Amino acid sequence: MAEVKHVKKIAVTGKGGVGKTTLAGLLAYIFAARGERVIAIDADPDANLASALGFPPELVERITPIAAMDDLIYERTGAQRGTTGGFFQINPRVDDIPDRFSAVHRGIRLLVLGTVKKGGAGCICPESALLRSLMVNLILHRDEVVIADMEAGIEHLGRATAQAVDAMIVVVEPGRRSLQTAETIRKLAGDLGLTRIFVVGNKVRGEEDRRFIAENLPDFKVLGFMPFSPDAIRSDLEGRAVYDVAPDLVAEAERIAAALRGE
Repeated sequence: MAEVKHVKKIAVTGKGGVGKTTLAGLLAYIFAARGERVIAIDADPDANLASALGFPPELVERITPIAAMDDLIYERTGAQRGTTGGFFQINPRVDDIPDRFSAVHRGIRLLVLGTVKKGGAGCICPESALLRSLMVNLILHRDEVVIADMEAGIEHLGRATAQAVDAMIVVVEPGRRSLQTAETIRKLAGDLGLTRIFVVGNKVRGEEDRRFIAENLPDFKVLGFMPFSPDAIRSDLEGRAVYDVAPDLVAEAERIAAALRGE
């Protein structure tokens, strides 16, 4: 699988707790340090990308997840949040949302999508329609580097946006459940036509862990391995960006970014 030299739209996913938010935060700072404009999207229901980016608490308090904005959802779709059935706008206007409802810190713009409560299979509601349209706008129509911290899957990605993503990075740790999740994600993404799927190993303690991941995921291209790092835990305890606290992780994330772009 060939690398994409001008990678700009990146989705980071994986089983909960493997460190995908850590990698998303590191990549955001790495691309920002290169002088690129970066939008970081927190699309995980367990939203903590702001913490990984070291956003000040007073700034985080002013961020409202898009899926929780009742007035905005009604204004753009013509229906109340949480309703199903009936008529509402499935392609609402969203082009102004990233700039109006995000927060900016150290050159990184953060947008929090929030959680959509799921109903029956195939259910669509006003807030999910708004979020899907927003992702289409961010992936297809914005020029910034987009780093999306996803949940363990491809929630919020429709076929058009999935096919337009330059790379999906599945973060795994040395463990069977993590690798099983990676295979499930690969199948779901493939069903939508996304074939540029990579793996990053995290919490790796040595060559045995590297070999375990590589040998058990033969259908993935492995971009790199991030070491187990007490500094990542310390950054969370101190409320500081991982980028500022964990130099070993930064160094490996730099190599991962370079590998992603074929440098």
